[in-house]
Amino acid sequence: MEPKRQPEDSGQRKSAEHSFALKITTISWGDLADALVPILLVSAVAIWLTVHFTQPETPRTLTMSGGPPGSSFEIDAERFKTILARSGVTLHVLPSRGSAENLRRLSAAHSRVDIALVRSSTLLSETAGSAARGKRNRSNRLVSLGSMFYQPLTIFYRGRRLQRLAQLRGERIAIGKPGSGTRELALALLKANGIVPGGPTRLLGLAGTAARAALLAGRVDAIFLTGNSTPPPVIDKMLRTSGIRLFAFTQANAYVRRFPLLHKLSIPAGTFDLARNLPHRRITLLAAAVELIAHKNLRPALCDLLIQTAQRIYGRASVLHAAREFPNTSTYRYRLDRQAARYYKTGDKSFMYRYLPFWLASLLSRIAVVMVPIVVVLIPGLAYVPQLYGWRVKRRIHRRYAELMALERESLESLTPARRLALLERLHAIERAVILRRMPGSHAEQLYQLRARIRFVREILARPVPD
Repeated sequence: MEPKRQPEDSGQRKSAEHSFALKITTISWGDLADALVPILLVSAVAIWLTVHFTQPETPRTLTMSGGPPGSSFEIDAERFKTILARSGVTLHVLPSRGSAENLRRLSAAHSRVDIALVRSSTLLSETAGSAARGKRNRSNRLVSLGSMFYQPLTIFYRGRRLQRLAQLRGERIAIGKPGSGTRELALALLKANGIVPGGPTRLLGLAGTAARAALLAGRVDAIFLTGNSTPPPVIDKMLRTSGIRLFAFTQANAYVRRFPLLHKLSIPAGTFDLARNLPHRRITLLAAAVELIAHKNLRPALCDLLIQTAQRIYGRASVLHAAREFPNTSTYRYRLDRQAARYYKTGDKSFMYRYLPFWLASLLSRIAVVMVPIVVVLIPGLAYVPQLYGWRVKRRIHRRYAELMALERESLESLTPARRLALLERLHAIERAVILRRMPGSHAEQLYQLRARIRFVREILARPVPD
């Protein structure tokens, strides 16, 4: 029985192959291309425009300007690097001299730095010197991702208790190295109290450990310290030193109104040592918030990831702020990034970034962008291909009808033998073009009607010429 089935199976297979070959050979590939190519071109343009005008692929490499070796800026930058690496984002950290250099790097015309920590008091000199139009224009390209933490200004001094900075007139004051943010802030505050360089007050360029040593040795009467020069352990140590006092800003409300880049910071009694009650009373300090500054073209996914990382780094309580107080939306000169504002308000990331690894979510989001024009333009366009294809075939048949009608009108005139022969050649060319051009079976009826009309015209031209 099996040998008898083989010829039947073979015949069915050959019949199917013949049917498929027949369908292929009856397709008018030229008309199909004319119908399909415009849709593909429009879809390609739509995809290109979508990719071009939407945000490009989210990069997985960032560059951050850090800080001096051992500083909190450098330590925090390394923490950012470690946490971001878990999400597949590589962070390159560039050493810097501090907040002022970080801001200059970000503001550079062709900056290769993407993000940096910048102390708000650094912007005092930037605001005062913003007469340079180019610098203002470049600063418009920067946005803030929020305030990360406080860096207090601490002023230690010797002698009687002081109520106002103006009482330091005529004393020896260490205000930090030239060009440093501490020096710029100290000069601004002292100037507001009538103390300027060149007067009876000696302003010395000592900072950090050197300034503290000079105060302990009695070579200076007061020192201005900020940032890494006064971490909580250093403040605690200075408070325990006999004869050294911490200046309390009794006019703090007036200072923050005059210098909006500064913040009033209240230190409760016993903050640094509960047993010895250090400080002995509540002290009000001035502090500058440190902001995370970025370029405004930072990708939304990276913005969310950076704020999420900052929450892990700065969200815990410290002696200077409460738990979850940082990061926050307080900004000073640069506006809060719109994506950052949305994230602080809702705390939500997109579905893909919430449940998928960062690199995979980034890839899928790009695919989703490309799928929009495919769904909106390409797929509906392909649905119209059969109609366009049929219209192209009908149009070609109708064009042959037009040629035939014109030839038929000419055949009704008085014709010379040569003219009649020329018309017959034209008719033969029309018929040959109709026969040789591939035509789908769905239009066979129209085709044969055309050929019947061709035969009718040929019969007219073949009639004998009357004498």
